[in-house]
Amino acid sequence: MIFSYIWNKHDNKVMAQIISIEYPDYLANSMRLNKEDFGKEVKLSALVKLFELGKVSSGIAAKVLNISRIEFLELLSKYNVSFLHSDDLAQDIENA
Repeated sequence: MIFSYIWNKHDNKVMAQIISIEYPDYLANSMRLNKEDFGKEVKLSALVKLFELGKVSSGIAAKVLNISRIEFLELLSKYNVSFLHSDDLAQDIENA
């Protein structure tokens, strides 16, 4: 895995970070995806998993993917991930 950064020259701050992951060609081919689509799938899958684990919010995940929060929540069903966490649901029921 290789990490690199994109710098903002005006204020000398990191604008974005890039993670490069080595994988064999047959992995993307087995999913019938080209290089670009495979990269998008890995990024989306990672953000869905981070959301599922409670590490990022749906809003942050959507912002990273440059989509609306509603679009991200709709994508969760593709991965069999609920947008309602049992802890949040129990708390919402108590507060109702």
